[in-house]
Amino acid sequence: MRLIIEILLMGLAVALAAYLLPGVNVDGFWSAIIAGVLIALANATIGTILRILTFPINFLTLGLMSFIITVLMVLLVDNLMDSFNTTGFFSALLFAILLSLLNMVFSAVGSDRN
Repeated sequence: MRLIIEILLMGLAVALAAYLLPGVNVDGFWSAIIAGVLIALANATIGTILRILTFPINFLTLGLMSFIITVLMVLLVDNLMDSFNTTGFFSALLFAILLSLLNMVFSAVGSDRN
């Protein structure tokens, strides 16, 4: 049940970020859910491999390279989907920043505090 809620919240975060940013378009909520799942899968698979390969650069840039890899994963999902579009690198950069902030807010609100 928690996985379904997290997927729906990721879709909501993608839809909100696309609504707030002028350079990002999502055709509907289902497209936002699919884009969110694909971004998460791309970060978990290809992003992890790239982070391992670029560890020395990531260490020297204090983690900035890891964020650039996340932006590249957003651009990859943009190329894979017709219903999710960004206008360029800087739109994807702003989208990744806003998406991470929205996910942080959603996880803080929905966290189980003991």
